[in-house]
Amino acid sequence: AHLSMPVLISSKAPEYPAKGKEAHLSGICLVGLTVDQQGMPQDVHIIRSLRPDFDQNATDAVRGYRFKPAMADGKPVARQLTVEVKFAYF
Repeated sequence: AHLSMPVLISSKAPEYPAKGKEAHLSGICLVGLTVDQQGMPQDVHIIRSLRPDFDQNATDAVRGYRFKPAMADGKPVARQLTVEVKFAYF
């Protein structure tokens, strides 16, 4: 069976939390999700936390992602994914 992974076609950067700026925090939230047959993120959840305010913004950002769905034998299928959401302090 030929299986392809979902392909990210649209994403936006997460909002950097105001309180993080005081702490000069940078880091990565690991976010799990299921990309459904329409390429929409479902069941978005934190796998590895950075801090609650960062986690919230990471999951909000990932809910706005759009994908080309995974394909199995030419048909779209739901597929679980893990994405890294990076926060960089400038």
